[in-house]
This record gives sequence, structure tokens and C-alpha cells, in this order.
Amino acid sequence: MLVSALLSCIASASIQVHALSVSVPLGAFSNTSSVSPSHISFSIEQDRWTDWAGTTAKNEFVLNALSNLASFTGQPPRFRIGADSEDRTNFQPGLNLAELSFSPPSAATPYPEASSVVVGEDFYLAAQNLLPGTHVTWGVNFKSLNLTAAFLEAGAIADAFNSFPASSRLVLDAIEIGNEADLYTSNGGRPANFTIVQYVPQWTSFASNVSATVPISANTTTKFWGGAFAGSDHSMNGFSPQGLFNNGILATAPGMLIDTISQHVYSGSGLGCGSIGACIQDMMSKNFIRGNLSQFIPDIAATKAQNLTYVLGETNSYFNHGSANVSDSAGAALWALDYAFFASSLGIERLYFHEGVGYKYNFIQPVTLNTSINDGTPLPEPLPPHIQPAYYGAIVAAEAIGKAGGTSVSELSLDSDTMSGYAFYSREGQLSKTLFINSEGFFTSSGTNRTSIHLDLDFTGTGQSPSRMTVKHLEIGHADDTSGLTWGGQTYETSDALVSGMLSVETINIGDGLDIPATQAMLVTFDG
Repeated sequence: MLVSALLSCIASASIQVHALSVSVPLGAFSNTSSVSPSHISFSIEQDRWTDWAGTTAKNEFVLNALSNLASFTGQPPRFRIGADSEDRTNFQPGLNLAELSFSPPSAATPYPEASSVVVGEDFYLAAQNLLPGTHVTWGVNFKSLNLTAAFLEAGAIADAFNSFPASSRLVLDAIEIGNEADLYTSNGGRPANFTIVQYVPQWTSFASNVSATVPISANTTTKFWGGAFAGSDHSMNGFSPQGLFNNGILATAPGMLIDTISQHVYSGSGLGCGSIGACIQDMMSKNFIRGNLSQFIPDIAATKAQNLTYVLGETNSYFNHGSANVSDSAGAALWALDYAFFASSLGIERLYFHEGVGYKYNFIQPVTLNTSINDGTPLPEPLPPHIQPAYYGAIVAAEAIGKAGGTSVSELSLDSDTMSGYAFYSREGQLSKTLFINSEGFFTSSGTNRTSIHLDLDFTGTGQSPSRMTVKHLEIGHADDTSGLTWGGQTYETSDALVSGMLSVETINIGDGLDIPATQAMLVTFDG
């Protein structure tokens, strides 16, 4: 799938247009990857997870935001509930919901995670407020090495899901035992000499007890997630899928019940890249995204060799809740979109984008905020629940995947450092859509000279080439904007997260090609 750059560069008063000829196969090749309707899912910080679901009443704003995604794919996003506060949680029967203790907020971390989380039955019963058909993976405390605590938590989780009516179609997919155990030596969870060699028998002991109380067996829907490590050194004796397998985890009784390997990855700290504009450009750049994700190719291969599913069980842009004015910028929408589909092309089944109340990199802010997510200063007035720019990336991805089922995706090879492209194919292997993302940064400081790339589509392979295409635009004013994006002329920046505005799409003859301005994306649906 070669793409050659044409030699033309057309200058106008305010736009420089570069042209590319794009080769688009009409049929799916062997290197296409199936893409799940719930490919973009969410990891929720456990301490305040009930702010997402609601307690005595459902959180209608969050449910609407999730329903928007499900309306395009036919399935709601999946939830993984856990992360750092997973390892700070204990269960107390009869407690009314939860008792949380927090460290003082700071300018760098305006909304810290809870340092202590004690929960009762209602904390888990809140899952009944999720969209029907939602699949959930829930984490239990491993860091404290308190087997009783993990046993009680897992039992309460199972009791909650067993109490839900069949009509809810809520599924407890898996139990995750501990969060990022590879970091325990640096955060006081284990001694300095703790390695994968000690990890496997400790995990096995916990999992054996958890499997008895949930229960988890070869005949149950609920399984275990393995791993949940913060990184990977790919070694046979490191905290990696290879290290797990080499140290015999799959040969243990509970290890045989692992069906998914999870790893975590962020794009770095967001420090040291210079200005906000430079950090945004780094985040959404094509080469940076590919470099960040390609490091997991050996782990994906090792996992699939064991016939297991590979997911990024916790991911987002920059760690420590995001980078101020970067993770919550419009550029994050393009980052999320390119990141998600490049991950799919590598064989990553699903991405769980991490969310927490007041985190900078959130797709959705679920409750009213009173202090700034960027520096902790008091807001002039309370900020109601709202979506952030990255949410648009999820919306575009959901529409690209569609609800027909059996969709596969392949990255198009483009001779460009800023233009990414993906082709989508039906279950029958026929071309249905293409997605193009122009990640060249256009900022509020860029003036009026906004570049654009013209694409001429060249269809290859057997079959009838389409004659027309319907085009929908993700329009972004500037990469450093924090609002004002539109998808097909419509906005999701509403008080109830429901779409507003008149839908705008255009029908274009194939021969006319496409023009994509810097910091925008375009979904193309092909007609006959």
C-alpha cells in the first residue's frame, strides 16, 4: 500500500496545500486487524468510581456520554475499575457506601487519589446504574498482602453482580489482582528484592482464594486478568507477559483461568518538551505515537502465542493525571484517535483510557468541579459535568467502527510525517470507510497560515471502485483550544452530553479528492 508524494505544493493567501496520492485496497488483506465495538473503553480510578455510576440516582450525564458511543457501535464501552486506589481499598460489611481519606491537593495534583478507601456493599452495587450490557473488570487489593481483604472484596463484587436482574445484562468479565506490582518496590509495597519470581506464587495464592469465592472456573464467564504492570522489559524474568509465562503462571490452577493479559502505558510525563504548543505537538505526532506503542510488539506476540487476549488495561496521554493545558487540549482528540487505531493495527484488543474525578486527561468529567484541573485554583463559578476534547476522538472512532460487527482495520502507508490513514472493512472484507488524521499542529499563535493536505485516492485490488464518498469532518479551531470542537457540525459540549446542532456531511466525487487542514480529521464513507 504505497503512497507517493506528488511534487506539487500549491500556495494560496492563507493555506499551503500539499498533495498526496493514497493507495487504498478495495479488499481486506491478511494484515488487517479485527476491531471490537468496545475498542475504546475506560479505566476508572476506584476511589470515586461511584461519581461515575451514581449511587441513589444514576449519573445521567455520564450515561448519556456513554450512550452516545454505544449508539454508533451497538455496545457500551467496557469498564475497568481499579488503578492506584485499588491497592488502598478494604471492605467493611455494612458500611454505607465508602469512607475516603485524601492527601491535601496541590497545584500539580488538584484532585489527588484517595490514600485510604474503605467500602461497603453499596460501593459495588452501584454498578447496577451502568448501561445495560456493560462488561466490567474489577481490581482487588494485592499490595497490602492481606489475603482476607482481597477475599472479602472479591466476594462482595460477586454478590453485587449476582444480585442484578438478568435484564441488566451486566457482566463481571474479570477480577484483577493488584495494580502495577512492578512498582511495589518503589512505593513501599514490597522489599527491594521483589521480582517476578516472588510475584507469581503470591499472585497464585491470592487468585486461588478469590476464585473460590467469586467463583471463577473453566465454566464461568468471569476470569482473571494477568499482569496489570506499569511497563515491560520484555524479558523472561521481568515484569512482562514473557516473565509471567516463563515463571509458570499459566500452569497453576488459577493461572489457567487467565484469559487476558493487561499492561499499562502513558506517553510520558509531559515535562521537558518546552512550550504548551510543543508538548501538544509531541503528544499527537505520528512518530511519537508509533514509537510509544511499538515497544509492546514482543509482549503482544508472546500473549497471542498463548491464545490470550492482550489489552492496555490503563492508558492515557501523560501520567500523573495528565499534563496541564495539554492533555485537555483539542490536540488530545487527534492523539486519542490515531493512538486507538494504531494500537488496533498492532493486535491490541482494547484500550481502557484512564479517568478520575478532575483528572486533566479525562474524556468525561463526571461531576461538578470547584477548582481548576490545571493548577488547583478556585474556579470563578462551579463547572458542571462536561466532556473534554479527547471525547471527540472516541466519538469519531466509534462511528468509524460502526455497529454492523466484524469490522477490521488496516493502517494505510502514507509518505507523510503528519498524515495518518486507516481503512475499514466489513465482515465480508469489503472496503467501507477510510479515516484520515492531520496531526500537524495549528495553534492560536499560528496566525492565518493554516496548511492543508490534498489526498487523491487510488483504489487497488479487485472489485468495483466507489464513485462517490460521504465525508464527515472533525473540525478543530486550534490544537491548543480546550473546547469548541465539532463532529459533522455537531457538538457534544452540552449540559446533558447529548449531541446538538445540525448534522453536516458532504458528498464528493472520488476524482475530486479530499482536503484536510492541519489539526483536523475526516471520516470517509464510500458509496457505490
